[in-house]
Amino acid sequence: MNSSLQRSILLRSRVSKVAAASFARRSYAFAAAAPPIHQVFNRRAKWLQKERAAADVETSRVADYLKDEVAIRLCDRLLDIKRTYPKVLDLGANSCNIAKALTRENPDTNPAQPVSDPIATRIGHLLAADSSETMLYRDTDQPFNSQINMTRQVLTDEETLPFEADSFDLVLSSLSLHWINDLPGVLAQINNVLKPDCAFVGAMFGGDTLFELRTSLQLAEQERRGGISPHVSPLADVRDVGGLLQRAGFKMLTVDVDDVIVDYPDTFALMQDLQAMGESSAVLGREMGGIQRDVLLANDAIYRELHGNEDGTIPATFRMIYMIGWKESKDQAQPLPRGSGEINLKDFLEKK
Repeated sequence: MNSSLQRSILLRSRVSKVAAASFARRSYAFAAAAPPIHQVFNRRAKWLQKERAAADVETSRVADYLKDEVAIRLCDRLLDIKRTYPKVLDLGANSCNIAKALTRENPDTNPAQPVSDPIATRIGHLLAADSSETMLYRDTDQPFNSQINMTRQVLTDEETLPFEADSFDLVLSSLSLHWINDLPGVLAQINNVLKPDCAFVGAMFGGDTLFELRTSLQLAEQERRGGISPHVSPLADVRDVGGLLQRAGFKMLTVDVDDVIVDYPDTFALMQDLQAMGESSAVLGREMGGIQRDVLLANDAIYRELHGNEDGTIPATFRMIYMIGWKESKDQAQPLPRGSGEINLKDFLEKK
């Protein structure tokens, strides 16, 4: 055989083998990289803050007045949903404030029903989950533990839920979502772990929470240091929450706002309580260490001048955003098509 012909055949054979090998290596596809998550909070710093706060048990319990109150208001919304819940998740349970609220006697404030069973009687099992083990197990010796069927689970991070899809009849979350970096992603995961036609009920700090402290600290730092640094965490606005729930796949949304105003003797007492709650700032890039003494004194004076009460106390506003969203189901009630109404609302209201 001609030598040039032999080289040509060998070359074609090698090319075929290389092509086959290349085809074998490319027989699967790589998933496209997800967009990067914008990191706002230092999750490890927040974990440390909660661990340290819960280590001082008595002080931490005294400072739980706000979390207990919000948990009660959150659970009150379950009174309007006439269902039983075999399996419930409390995400970001803190010290199990929701479990305590569920065991309250006579929770219904309707005067026509002065005696009512605790909401816990409608719950089969409650799973309380949080990343801070010390905070989660702080109140295991309290009476409410024997009044509800519950277990506790320590999470590596609340931003990644280790639960199977369609596994819970209800998901609750009180005052923990405002520390989440990827809030849209966590809401989507909550939607995933819910069974069809089941609800997510949550509460988080939002909007103008601690606006008095925010403005007075900024003015104090501007006066004493010639600049400002973040000390109060950025929070979601109520107008954004509905869009986030809808983006996560929830239906039949309800979002409302409630302001809780607490009076303190001075700004130092306010900051001490925030620290005892585990609610100190955990913003990335914040100035490390304590705030300088002269800034704190200026802050207290400015706070009193701008926002102080007549009796010498100072008010602190905590704005709560409550949200309810339902996982979509084919059996779920659907709104009628636009324009299909047969009664004019204006005429109906005028008759009233």
